[in-house]
Amino acid sequence: MLNQFSRAALVYGQEAMEVLSSKRVAVFGIGGVGGNVVEALARSGIGALDLIDDDRICLTNLNRQVMAVLSTVGQYKVDVAKARVCDINPKAEVRTYRLFYLPETAALLDFTQFDYVVDAVDTVTAKIDIILQARKCGVPVISCMGCGNRTDPSRLCVTDIYQTKQDPLARVMRYELRKRGVESLKVVYSTEPAIRPVTDADNSCAHHCICPPGTARKCTERRDIPGSTAFVPPAAGLLAASVIVRELTCFDPSPRIKGSRAYTEAKQLRKAASGDTAGL
Repeated sequence: MLNQFSRAALVYGQEAMEVLSSKRVAVFGIGGVGGNVVEALARSGIGALDLIDDDRICLTNLNRQVMAVLSTVGQYKVDVAKARVCDINPKAEVRTYRLFYLPETAALLDFTQFDYVVDAVDTVTAKIDIILQARKCGVPVISCMGCGNRTDPSRLCVTDIYQTKQDPLARVMRYELRKRGVESLKVVYSTEPAIRPVTDADNSCAHHCICPPGTARKCTERRDIPGSTAFVPPAAGLLAASVIVRELTCFDPSPRIKGSRAYTEAKQLRKAASGDTAGL
């Protein structure tokens, strides 16, 4: 019977879709990157999602964050994300945590229940602890590096943290992770050098904060406020989600790529199974 995941099943196969429906993924940070991770995973049929973020949607989020529209300004990002996921897949289990993750709040989450962890937060201390907690529990993790002040989504790639260059956030992460004995980490990062934001006091959150009432950490408390585009953060989130889906399903397209050795071998096996030995 056709359903909202039928087209995905044509790519991955029904068995893989059943695997995805049994998996739980935790997404830390439901912003420009993390929001699109959540969206893509929900549309791919992931059965359970844990969403961790204490922020509210701000008007300045509308240029890049999939959960942000005028009608959701002021609402908690995790609440909006949960409603969106359930509107895509009512059978999905969604747990929300209005939580600013730091090492001291780690005990509120049981990392052992996750099949995959996504680090899409901005704070270095939080990123490091998310990675360490996931590794301690043997849970795969993908970490997203800087997407601000960049314009070209085609420069995004998936690599190991120690293969990154030019990204200031990745440089700090390499240093901190090396100190902690972390030998490898899968990351989404951009090879595009970050540009310097235009200096404009009239268009600066630092001078004209419009954060919704109740926002825990306002823009005026941040040292730097990066510029952003509608292209790079969402593309980074989609790239991370694609990695997760392929890894959770052990996806191997080669038997279905015409002309490949695996395709030829699979075709021969199908012929042999049907009793058609012509051409073998």
